[in-house]
Amino acid sequence: MVFEVDRTDLRRTRLVDDPPSALPASGARLRVESFALTSNNITYAVFGDAMQYWNFFPASTTGPAAGRWGRVPVWGFAEVVESTVDQLVVGRRVYGFLPMATELVVTAGRLDGRGFHDLADHRRPMAGAYNRYVFTDADPIHRPGREAQQMVLWPLFFTSFLIDDFLADNDCFGAGTVLISSASSKTAIGAAFMLARRDGLRVIGLTSDANAEFVRELGCYDDVVSYADIGGLAGTEAVYVDVAGNLDVRASVHARFADRLRHSMIVGGTHWDHEAAVQAPDTGPRAEFFFAPTQIAKRTKEWGQPVLDERVGEAWHLYSAWVDGWLVVEECIGPERVEVAYRNLVDGRVDPRIGSVCTMHADLVRDA
Repeated sequence: MVFEVDRTDLRRTRLVDDPPSALPASGARLRVESFALTSNNITYAVFGDAMQYWNFFPASTTGPAAGRWGRVPVWGFAEVVESTVDQLVVGRRVYGFLPMATELVVTAGRLDGRGFHDLADHRRPMAGAYNRYVFTDADPIHRPGREAQQMVLWPLFFTSFLIDDFLADNDCFGAGTVLISSASSKTAIGAAFMLARRDGLRVIGLTSDANAEFVRELGCYDDVVSYADIGGLAGTEAVYVDVAGNLDVRASVHARFADRLRHSMIVGGTHWDHEAAVQAPDTGPRAEFFFAPTQIAKRTKEWGQPVLDERVGEAWHLYSAWVDGWLVVEECIGPERVEVAYRNLVDGRVDPRIGSVCTMHADLVRDA
């Protein structure tokens, strides 16, 4: 069973019964146990063509609707249930990039003590960070009782860590203020949490009136400003971290700060269905898309994988403890509940405190 999305209309979905795939040489069949659904996954769909997210788990390419349907990637846990690889013993669990499905067949390669990569032909051109599967029994991030947090927040926090690291790596482009849109989103919260630990930086969250109180209560933003009030912000040197992808908000920020906006980075598209009121070019710097795997590759080369893992891990455990004060995990068991969770995200009907943990198996009972 696979959950698919109409690439031309993200609100249209369907369930597909795929016949079991034969194992390739060096292959393994993974039973997809559970995964998180967040606004990050909607971003994957929005940028599915531009950033090739649809290519990780291709939908059927035959029939009259070939190419119309796509499989949105998610992050979660899976268990090896069949294998031709000695190291991938049946029963071993992994964490990584998965389809919203009941199973996934992988071509395992580049195995080491911590995991492996899926080297299927269609995935070879993709960023290695998305093709890596980590053994839970060798993952320093993994905690048996905190798997829900890992699914909901870890991929987002890794992006948050890299946003903070990228800005620090560039001395925040000489700015003393960081503006973050969609401030109630989990990627934005993680970035604010990291940036707030740096001396001399002022972090301002931009959000809707409906989410302003929640964002203020978090305590990781120095100030919280409604989208309608951007024009009243002090015009100091600033950097803009665009998690919303709202063109009107971006235009307002650029217009307010103009040449004092030192850098403008596009991270996500939580306002994916927003239509700009005015199609006007940005003033100030050209907005640039932030592709997290590029920063991962840079730091892996400069620091080495063990140092990168250690630094991210230390930051993660601090953050993981902090989110206990506000995160509420909501379980969605079975395809119908998964569909509801997805539609709520697409339509923006999700309380920012909620983190949805899903499974396509109607009979799954989670211990963690």
